[in-house]
Amino acid sequence: MTDERGSGPQGGPHKPFEPEKIIASHTRSLVVGPYLVGRRGQGTHAPVNDRDIAARIEEAAGLALAIDLNVVDRIVAPLQAPRPATYLGKGKVDEIAVRIAAEEIGLVVMDCALTPVQQRNLERAFKAKVIDRTGLILEIFGRRARTKEGALQVELAHLTYQKSRLVRSWTHLERQRGGFGFLGGPGETQIEADRRIIQERMTRIERDLENVVRTRSLHRASRRRVPYPIVSLVGYTNAGKSTLFNRLTSARVLAEDMLFATLDPTARAISLPHGGKVILSDTVGFISDLPTMLVAAFRATLEDVLESDVILHVRDVSHVDSEAQAKDVEAILRDLGIAPGDKRVIEVWNKADLLDADTRAMMLNRTDLAEAGREPVLISALTGEGVDRLVKRVEGALAAGRHVFQVELQAEEGKALNWLYEEAEVLERREGEDGRISLAIRIAPEKEPRFLQRHPRARQIR
Repeated sequence: MTDERGSGPQGGPHKPFEPEKIIASHTRSLVVGPYLVGRRGQGTHAPVNDRDIAARIEEAAGLALAIDLNVVDRIVAPLQAPRPATYLGKGKVDEIAVRIAAEEIGLVVMDCALTPVQQRNLERAFKAKVIDRTGLILEIFGRRARTKEGALQVELAHLTYQKSRLVRSWTHLERQRGGFGFLGGPGETQIEADRRIIQERMTRIERDLENVVRTRSLHRASRRRVPYPIVSLVGYTNAGKSTLFNRLTSARVLAEDMLFATLDPTARAISLPHGGKVILSDTVGFISDLPTMLVAAFRATLEDVLESDVILHVRDVSHVDSEAQAKDVEAILRDLGIAPGDKRVIEVWNKADLLDADTRAMMLNRTDLAEAGREPVLISALTGEGVDRLVKRVEGALAAGRHVFQVELQAEEGKALNWLYEEAEVLERREGEDGRISLAIRIAPEKEPRFLQRHPRARQIR
C-alpha cells in the first residue's frame, strides 16, 4: 500500500523522507531494555511493573523499526536500581560496549528515560550514538506528523527536550521538520546551541500554535452547527484504530502494522444504519511512558476527544499486555478529564481474527456477562467481523436521550420527507394505499425545535 508519504511499493515523485530512510536502513542499531526488576528468591527476578518484559523489548524494537532503523538485536538488561552515571551497571556497560565494537553498531536505543549526563557517558563508553525512549518517540512523531499543527507540536516538544541537555545528537534547529536528527548532523561546532535562540523559537512556535488551535476551535464550532455527533477512536498505538477507521469510512488513511502510524487527527462523516450521520475521528495512539512534553504538546490534538459524543477505546485483545495497555490509555484519558466509568466510552476488543477458539469463547463469555450497555464489542477490523454490531452499538449510544416521534406525511410532501431523511434517523416507514406515509423518526435534542415547527402534529412515542 502506498501511504500518505508517497513511499509505497510503487514509489512516488515526492519522497521527503527517503534519504533519512536510506540512512536509517544502513544504521546498525541495538535495542537495550534496562528494566527494573525485584527479587523473587533463588536468584530469579520479577518485573517491577505489570508488563511482560518480552513484550516491552519487542515494543521498543517496534518503535525503532517504525523509523526504518536496522535493528540488529534486542538485549534485556534487568537491574534493581538505575545508576546515576550510566543508568546501567558498569559490568553491563562494558559487556554491551564489547558487542557494539564487534558488530559495528552505530546506534544504541535505550528503552528508558536518560538524563543528559547518562546519555553522554553511555555514548563515551559505547563509542556510538545513544538515544533514549523519549528521543526515539520524538523522532517518530517528527517523521509521522502531517498537519501544520502536528509539525509545530513536534518541534515544540523537540526544543523542550533539547533545552534540558546539550544539543549534540539533534539537527532540529537547522530543519523545518522532524525525523532523524540523531542519525547525522553538523560538526561539533553546532553542539553549543544558544539557549536564548531555542527559547525565542519556542515562543514563536507557541504563538503559531495558538493561531492553529484557534482555527481548530472554529472548525469544531462549525461542526457543532452542522451538527453531527462526534465519535472518536482512541487506543494504544498499533491497536488497529486506523484499520477500523478505514473499514468504517472506506477512506485511505495510513494503516500499517507499525507503531504510531497515525499522528494527526483524521475526521470523516459517515452514515449510520438508520440514516443518522456522525463525524468519525481517528487520533494518535497512546503508549506507556509517553514523554510528558508530548502529552502537553498534543493536548490540542486530543481536545476533539473531550468533545466526543461517543469514544471508542480500541484494544488489541490478542496482545499479551492488553490489560496493561488499556490502563495506560485510561490514565491518559483521565488526565484529559475523561473518567474510566464515562458512559461515552465503548470498549472495542479488536483483532479477534488472531485469537484461538478457546480464547475467543472466553472473550465472548466476558462480553455476555458484562453490565448491559457497558459490554465490550469483540471485532476484527481487518476481516470486518463484529463491525456491524459495533455500528449498531454506537447508534444505540447516540440514541440515549433522543425522542422518537410518529409523523404522518402526504404523498406530495417530498421536500418534507427529504428533510427528515437528512436531519433525523428514520426507524420505520409505512406507506398506505392512499399514498400517505407514516414514519417513526428519532431526532437529536438540538434539532427538535425545528422539527416540531415543521411538524406540529408529530406525536412523541418514546
